[in-house]
Amino acid sequence: MNAAPLFVVAGPTAVGKGTVVRRLREMHPQVTLSISVTTREPRPGEVDGVDYIFVSDAQFDRMVDNGDLLEWAMVHNQNRYGTPAAWVDEQRENGLPVLLEVDLAGARQVKRKVPGCRSIFIEPPAWEDLQRRLLSRGTETLEEQARRLRTAREELAAAGEFDVVIVNHDVDRTAVELAEAMGLN
Repeated sequence: MNAAPLFVVAGPTAVGKGTVVRRLREMHPQVTLSISVTTREPRPGEVDGVDYIFVSDAQFDRMVDNGDLLEWAMVHNQNRYGTPAAWVDEQRENGLPVLLEVDLAGARQVKRKVPGCRSIFIEPPAWEDLQRRLLSRGTETLEEQARRLRTAREELAAAGEFDVVIVNHDVDRTAVELAEAMGLN
């Protein structure tokens, strides 16, 4: 039996990936979104096991050492994020398409490990839009905002590595384009 498809969505910080993916899942509830493991502290309103699986550095180290993660990365030189491999495999073997929302390093790892996955990059209409979105969130310190913007420039330069690039002009329109790229429409 062939496994269901695996889709990888990446893009720079504050481009709206999470919002677009939530809208996509409202339109196509059959798409299963992987929940990432992270060493960062929860933001206000985030729920462990729903938004992320929050773990200690020691727990994350064990997961890496045991090969439990399909991909993992240090993001913004600060916190680690990863995708539980067994969960992804189980969903796909049960016929459920899986969507991973990851950073650039994670997307590169998944593409190496899972040939045939479909990679999709979400980019902002303009650099100024990305800056405005990041600053308006108000969830990061000025130092972290500057670090995320430096990382975003590197991430934007890698858009050509992806199968599809979608510009996030509007959440609904972008979600429809993402669904099309995933063959859901």
